[in-house]
Amino acid sequence: MSIKAVLFDLDGTLLPMDQDIFVKSYFGGISKKMLTRGYDPKKLIESIFLGTYEMIKNKGDKTNEQVFWDKMVEIYGPSILEETPYFDEFYIESFDNLQTVCGYKPEAKQVIDLCKEKGLKVVLATNPIFPAIATKKRIKWAGLNEEDFELITTYDNSSYCKPNLKYYETILKQINVSPEECLMVGNDVGDDMVVTNFG
Repeated sequence: MSIKAVLFDLDGTLLPMDQDIFVKSYFGGISKKMLTRGYDPKKLIESIFLGTYEMIKNKGDKTNEQVFWDKMVEIYGPSILEETPYFDEFYIESFDNLQTVCGYKPEAKQVIDLCKEKGLKVVLATNPIFPAIATKKRIKWAGLNEEDFELITTYDNSSYCKPNLKYYETILKQINVSPEECLMVGNDVGDDMVVTNFG
């Protein structure tokens, strides 16, 4: 059976980064932003970790976005939902500052273009724990465009996360290909290479 689609991870694959440095910088930025709204940085970081863990455990009944904010409401109460414009402001105004802790590979654009030239479906299979705006910005940091991909997974359009095989199953249903017709390109054995169990 011939290959019809290629799924690409983003962080550490198309976009070079040291995950620990990126996460530290991310939490530093978002906690600084929300400190102006009276949120204790340590508690906020712990809360985002807990919300992320809930997304990773998501069984598919809700989007990852809903699961994340349900956890934040559990921690802070419903008033946290009134703060979402300020979280959005962080991504709009400050998230690009994190580009400085990431690298750049011109080969990323070359390989994506080559796949498209060969008529392959190209999917950005990045773990959907970020809002769309954060993922779109990281795509640009990698020298790519949203239009390069047939599908981009984000926390608002996904109900599973890596390494859950249902995350990959959902993608393949959306692009209408079988597991045997796909390649997965990633840098994380646990999150990305789990697909060998799916075919």
